[in-house]
Amino acid sequence: MATTLLKCYHRPLGLLPKRVFTKLTKSPCTSRILLHPKTRLLCFNSIKNHPEMQPQIINRSCNENNHQQQHKLWLYNTMSKQKELFEPKLPGKVGMYVCGVTAYDLSHVGHARVYVSFDVLFRYLKYMGYEVNYVRNFTDVDDKIIARANQLGDDPINLSRRYCEEFLHDMTYLQCLPPSAEPRVSDHLPQIIDMIKQILDNGFAYTINSDVYFSVDKFPDYGRLSGRKLEDNRAGERVAVDSRKKHPADFALWKSAKEGEPFWESPWGPGRPGWHIECSAMSAAYLGYSFDIHGGGMDLVFPHHENEIAQSCAACDTSNVRYWIHNGFVTVDSEKMSKSLGNFFTIRQVLEVYHPMALRLFLIGTHYRSPINYSDVQLESASDRIYYIYQSVHDCENVLSEDAEGIWKESISPGIASCISKFHNEFLASMSDDLHTPVALAAMSEPLKAINDLIHTRKGKKQELRLQSLAGLEKALGNVLTILGLMPTSYSEALQQLREKALKRANMTEDQVLQKIEERTTARKNKEYEKSDAIRKDLAAVGIALMDNPEGTTWRPAIPLALQENLVAAT
Repeated sequence: MATTLLKCYHRPLGLLPKRVFTKLTKSPCTSRILLHPKTRLLCFNSIKNHPEMQPQIINRSCNENNHQQQHKLWLYNTMSKQKELFEPKLPGKVGMYVCGVTAYDLSHVGHARVYVSFDVLFRYLKYMGYEVNYVRNFTDVDDKIIARANQLGDDPINLSRRYCEEFLHDMTYLQCLPPSAEPRVSDHLPQIIDMIKQILDNGFAYTINSDVYFSVDKFPDYGRLSGRKLEDNRAGERVAVDSRKKHPADFALWKSAKEGEPFWESPWGPGRPGWHIECSAMSAAYLGYSFDIHGGGMDLVFPHHENEIAQSCAACDTSNVRYWIHNGFVTVDSEKMSKSLGNFFTIRQVLEVYHPMALRLFLIGTHYRSPINYSDVQLESASDRIYYIYQSVHDCENVLSEDAEGIWKESISPGIASCISKFHNEFLASMSDDLHTPVALAAMSEPLKAINDLIHTRKGKKQELRLQSLAGLEKALGNVLTILGLMPTSYSEALQQLREKALKRANMTEDQVLQKIEERTTARKNKEYEKSDAIRKDLAAVGIALMDNPEGTTWRPAIPLALQENLVAAT
């Protein structure tokens, strides 16, 4: 019986392809995982110096905090304006609150960037062994929702509920994991009213008729997150112009009811909450007044998060968020993508012609704090890259499925072991450095090249321990794709979907492409090379690349020629 040894950890990683698992049992420090009938996987802790462990592929022990200890996570804190070592309030546990959408329309690519960015953080924290309580709210009571509902002749709560569901569909398409909780404002009026009472009792707010305003003059630390002054609080940033206020920057905690608007009863009369108080109340309800991470888009730093800090500290003087994290904008022609500017593309519009994982790869292909410019050429480039990744790993799976028995005969080759180890270390180093996903993605190049060399080159096909090396590479890449949220349910299905999207962008059917291939084949047989080259070039112009091989000609999606030229010019 062959024996394969790995360190013990939570889920099967490393050398062994997941498709052959038949049974899995675990204990805290010793485990026995039964795979192929002739293979036994034992915890490394039970056999310390077995030669089969050389070289080690996975650097992970039974201790669930091992990743936390070996690769300290550094995150940029907007409050301190520098990277800080991440140390949660409670060891092994993380409380994270991310401001959600105001649900009055379909979400756009700017929203996608926020929630993909924090999904990557969520996934990486979980990978490091943390128990994460991730709260992402819905704002379903707001001026914008009411205005849109009135425009459509709809009920504001019903309108918002509908767009909340649409948002959840978008998140599913983008493979964002569900948060631990998704509270809605309309379900948390008692908590909001209680917090407003506390702020009033502590002397940080005042009433005008049935309205309640926060008094920024009473909070000396106002502006410490953004570094901005009170006079920077501009109209148009959900800070109402109202001559009754004591200070122009004072903001509403409670708004008195107006005709045709939804309202709730309160000690100050019927009305509804202001925008900023919602997140303070819901974060406190689910995470307490002191928790680890509060996040959102960079546009929320001021005034929203600045006001949240003021409210929360006014309600409870021990209120404290340890790390404020904000992602950069998605821009269009150097302007922030937003509904107010009318320069936005909804997630749904993009997914009509691009695969969700192409959009996700585009979003994480730039560091989360940097601006990212939305363009067809960037999306085409991301689509081309994800196709290459999936095709490489799919080819690897196919080769392994042809000779599954051979995988278990020997250990992995030292050269490939070194490649995997380097990849593993580069990935962890980049992710631990403020989630540097572009570097993590670039680190995939070497193992992907190794797979293609082993499958397609003469030298690779003759390499010793070829199947074992392919199995190790496949698993290492699968682990990283999972952490980045790029792992498809099926490589073959994802490749087919990518091909269908490419055909849609090219305004062609597959039958039309196959007909063109047949015409080209005939032209080549008749030595009509000019016609043959013209067919290839015409297809390449719309993003269809032809590939000739001994078995015939096939096609794959590619970046259209004109966009390729733009990409080269940009670099």
